[in-house]
Amino acid sequence: MPDTIITSEDTDETPEKTPSVGSFLWELARIIIIAFVIMIGFRFFVAEPFIVSGSSMVPNFHNREYLIVNKISYRFHEPQRGDVIVFHYPKDTTQFFIKRVIGLPGEKVKIADGKVYIYNAQHPDGSALTEPYLSNQDITFGNDQIVTLGSDEYFVLGDNRLASSDSRVWGILPKHDIVGSVLLRVFPLNTFGEPKFPAAVFQ
Repeated sequence: MPDTIITSEDTDETPEKTPSVGSFLWELARIIIIAFVIMIGFRFFVAEPFIVSGSSMVPNFHNREYLIVNKISYRFHEPQRGDVIVFHYPKDTTQFFIKRVIGLPGEKVKIADGKVYIYNAQHPDGSALTEPYLSNQDITFGNDQIVTLGSDEYFVLGDNRLASSDSRVWGILPKHDIVGSVLLRVFPLNTFGEPKFPAAVFQ
């Protein structure tokens, strides 16, 4: 049998105070306020929900899909080629776009012969990307002019290359406009989980 713990030198029993309705309501309100502050902080600094609108990322993301975007990971590492990101549209930062990272800071990007070519330290003469996450029918059209990316600039494309407004149309994406990377697909339920794609490789 466990020992009794005496919490006071005075062992006389005294009746416990019944909490008043006012103190109960205040405690409830305090819990709700704390939970709300935590929820807001989580949404602004850690993760945020978004709903896909449009078909620019078909066949990998579809209209009305519900996504959770990781907002904290890019505080610890840079966006990588192939990441699917949500960002503020540079021409109107009140709008959010979803695209895939193709060109990284310091690289050069060229679109020719229906393919994307990357020029960097490993491929100074340029090398075409093989993008296995695209549908077989997707051909990348665009101006064959070489685009040079600065130290905090990215070249992004939609997976539906025939129906996407992206860096081919409005230009480069500054890093400060990036919200985060897609972490989780929540709805529809049959697609629930972390979206994973094969990596793009150089030909």
